[in-house]
Amino acid sequence: MPTPTKGPRLGSGPAHERLMLANLATSLFQHGRIKTTEAKAKRLRPYAEKLITLGKRGDLHARRQVLRTIRDKAVVHELFTEIGPRYENREGGYTRITKIGPRKGDNAPMAVIELVEALNRPAAKKAKAEEPKAEEAAPAEDKAEEKAEEAPEAPEAEAETAEDKKDGE
Repeated sequence: MPTPTKGPRLGSGPAHERLMLANLATSLFQHGRIKTTEAKAKRLRPYAEKLITLGKRGDLHARRQVLRTIRDKAVVHELFTEIGPRYENREGGYTRITKIGPRKGDNAPMAVIELVEALNRPAAKKAKAEEPKAEEAAPAEDKAEEKAEEAPEAPEAEAETAEDKKDGE
């Protein structure tokens, strides 16, 4: 886990801070984004990213390490089956903190911490490689339609010239 900071522990002792971060991480994994104070969001980020890294590993030891902090088995299952594999190609930076202004009651600075979308680099490269092929196929179809339109016109034009020749004789 991240090294604990010296000084005040988010308004209480170290045990309360540990439980609060575990609850915040549980909510983040359940909902995908949560709204909290900036201080809690900044403390939650390395904690949650470490848990996601364990979720990416996916082995039994990693699952037991996560279960020590997150008590809800359904959330741990979601972390290992959905969230972890989603970030398979990403080396870090699984969360984003966005400041949203002060809270109305006590003017505390608020922020939204959310899970970012996964990077699918191999899939993105494949999509870019396939796009020009699809664009090349579309003009080829247009050309085929143009040729199909020209083909019926050509026999009619030949028929007219043949009639003109008969009339001229």
